[in-house]
Amino acid sequence: MTATPGGTPTIVLVGHGMVGQRFLEALAERGLTATHRVVVLCEEPRPAYDRVQLTSYFSGRTPEELSMTDMAFIADHGIELYVGDPAETIDREARKVTARSGLVVDYDVLVLATGSYPFVPPVPNKDAEGCFVYRTIEDLLAIEAYAKSRATTGAVVGGGLLGLEAAGALKGLGLTSHIVEFAPRLMPVQVDDGGGAALLRTIEDMGLSVHTGVGTQEIVVGEDGAVTGMKLSDGSELATDLVVFSAGVRPRDQLARESGLTVGERGGIAVDEQCRTVNDPHVFAIGECALAADGRVYGLVAPGYEQAITVAATIAADESEQLSFTGADLSTKLKLLGVDVASFGDAHGTTEDCLDVVYSDSRSGLYKKLVIGRDGTLLGGILVGDAEAYGTLRAFTGSVPPVSPESLVLPAGAGESVQLGPSALPDEAIVCSCHNVSKGTIRGAVTEHSCTTVPEVKKCTKAGTGCGSCVKVLGQLVTAELEASGVEVDKGLCGCFSQTREELYEIVLALRINTYQDLLDRYGRDSARGGDGCEVCKPTVGSIIASLAPTIGASGYVLDGEQASLQDSNDHFLANLQKNGSYSVVPRIPGGEITPEGLIVIGEIARDFGLYTKITGGQRIDMFGARVEQLPLIWTRLVDAGFESGHAYGKSLRTVKSCVGQTWCRYGVQDSVRMAIDLELRYRGLRSPHKLKSAVSGCARECAEAQSKDFGIIATSNGWNLYVGGNGGATPRHADLLAQDLTDTELVRLIDRFLMFYIRTADRLERTSTWLDRIPGGLDHVRDVVVEDSLGICEELESLMTDHVAHYADEWATTINDPEKLARFVSFVNAPDTPDPVVGFVPERDQIKPDLPLLSIGHRPLEGSAQR
Repeated sequence: MTATPGGTPTIVLVGHGMVGQRFLEALAERGLTATHRVVVLCEEPRPAYDRVQLTSYFSGRTPEELSMTDMAFIADHGIELYVGDPAETIDREARKVTARSGLVVDYDVLVLATGSYPFVPPVPNKDAEGCFVYRTIEDLLAIEAYAKSRATTGAVVGGGLLGLEAAGALKGLGLTSHIVEFAPRLMPVQVDDGGGAALLRTIEDMGLSVHTGVGTQEIVVGEDGAVTGMKLSDGSELATDLVVFSAGVRPRDQLARESGLTVGERGGIAVDEQCRTVNDPHVFAIGECALAADGRVYGLVAPGYEQAITVAATIAADESEQLSFTGADLSTKLKLLGVDVASFGDAHGTTEDCLDVVYSDSRSGLYKKLVIGRDGTLLGGILVGDAEAYGTLRAFTGSVPPVSPESLVLPAGAGESVQLGPSALPDEAIVCSCHNVSKGTIRGAVTEHSCTTVPEVKKCTKAGTGCGSCVKVLGQLVTAELEASGVEVDKGLCGCFSQTREELYEIVLALRINTYQDLLDRYGRDSARGGDGCEVCKPTVGSIIASLAPTIGASGYVLDGEQASLQDSNDHFLANLQKNGSYSVVPRIPGGEITPEGLIVIGEIARDFGLYTKITGGQRIDMFGARVEQLPLIWTRLVDAGFESGHAYGKSLRTVKSCVGQTWCRYGVQDSVRMAIDLELRYRGLRSPHKLKSAVSGCARECAEAQSKDFGIIATSNGWNLYVGGNGGATPRHADLLAQDLTDTELVRLIDRFLMFYIRTADRLERTSTWLDRIPGGLDHVRDVVVEDSLGICEELESLMTDHVAHYADEWATTINDPEKLARFVSFVNAPDTPDPVVGFVPERDQIKPDLPLLSIGHRPLEGSAQR
């Protein structure tokens, strides 16, 4: 069949990877999708996804979460996307492309974005069962399946970027992992000998075996044709039953070759500065398949994006935007196996007459090198183990920094170290290399386009939407520009306190302040001292005092004395207020495990008090419809039967969900129920900036959905993997892998540290997901603090948690055993025996639902509403 447009010019894009998707966006930005028919022929069975973050699949990100394609964008712009239907032939004379399905598309402009393919050394048995490449999601799915079904040891051929990521993935799958690199060091393109040595030490400390300076001579196979080992060039043999080839890539230029387009001697479709092929003005090439005018094939996404934008501007023929691609920044910043690695500019010092400034600490795995010109110009650098300054240093490349280069490589606090902030950058400095966004453009987004937040600046400029390495610098620039514009950036908690929540936490902890009024009188703003506070700071400080109660000498019971006046509405009555003025009661059911007798007790209570019952998503039983004066009566029966508060009303631990684990499930590898119960009982009642949810899955099938929780645990054959920062709420976020293959003791210790560090540093009403994205350094910083103890506070964090566990008391039991506390549980203070008349119910599906009276017009209260 032939697709022919009715006079509308047609643009055909062959390939739909990251660069192809950016090209489509560039077309849309210039209005070309409205004036042209756009057809995309994609070879893979799925549209464009984030290949840079490909390895994150093994830490929990799904293929859907890796997707970079908004199908609404495709539909809104009328783009015809054919997935799993690659172009097979090009007729340049007739200007037609034929796809595998037989589809024939006429084109006016053809853009080739066919990318690259993995290079597999021509060694015997390279195609044997158990041999894989590491390029697509389908490759990863195949590796995962094979590793789980029949492999115990894996070897990666290649010690470059993808090779190290692949080795980390194999280790995460539970395999003993080896890396074989022909060059004398790891990452030979990005780092020098010093950087490679620092990287090698750190990676070997993680339990991976590294073999450098040797090549693969043969893949050894068994009688069944499957891999059993590798023969290396030094005569040694490596036992392995899974091999991943990650020895570089080659441009996918076969389609161009077959159509007669010029390709380079070492591959790549030859293009000019507009990325137009040198012998056909109707055909362009972008990304890893293109041999640029400077004679290079660029394997990074940022140059591909620049090429995509160049081609879109050329097609638009916009005289105000005459772009050309003459080369690109090859700077990279990566987190490989948990190690920061970055290189920028002339990292290897190829410039004539340049000097090196080097700092090396082999004990800490740190290596920093700056390449400096004779005139003081920063030419490039390499950072291993600490790449915190990467964003600023890269932006200074090509200029003379305002301080000595020696001071820039020293760690913070060492000697004459200087930590340059982004405000020192010139306006022309490129902050986001993925989208070529300068500091001046970011400043303009704030001053000219009224952007006041990082998300607004991202949307306005696209800065920070690529690899993400510039986001921290972006945030610092936005704050600095707002302050420079005269906009007061008040970081205080509220009008009562000029301090942040984190600062107030530190004050309360350090000075053992155990009342809100004392804190307000001593540290409140002048206008607030001696006052009553506000609805923002009162519950915030109340939560801080509750979380530190045993340590600072305060009561852990939230309704004691002054604490009662600080609580939100739900905490006032230790139950969730519902829409008709009634309350719900949620007893704790650790791990979702409950006896038949326990079920009977809950059923009898619900029956006797006429409550609506529902099993929640957190494996608890919720009872709705209790009047306030009924709460202590219900709690008494629950406490007598061994139940306690499930804290469904508090900013605290709600539940630890669980699958049945190895006890019952044939796939389970650990006892997830026992672990869930242990964790819920340990962290029950822990007050925090926001609610906390957790789950424990007994295997990688993830039936407990642990990766959507604030802290989630997944069993492995070697122990437990700990994930943090997940959220299944209004803004879903998959949790990130913090540590893996932990023992029970190691797991609990890291969770203790993580939770107390979150409580210590999070903002008011900030979920762990938002906190993890907001806190400087993100997951890497949190890992440094709670796993590596980089701040030296882990002993204190563990001590705070120990105090909490030792002093926990059930709030329901405390209440029902104190007549004074029971006195607050009435609908009307002056008529304690009178039930609230507005609380009514009607039947529905053999239970009850609220009977809500009609709202009256104007500002009068609801008919019959209680005046408390």
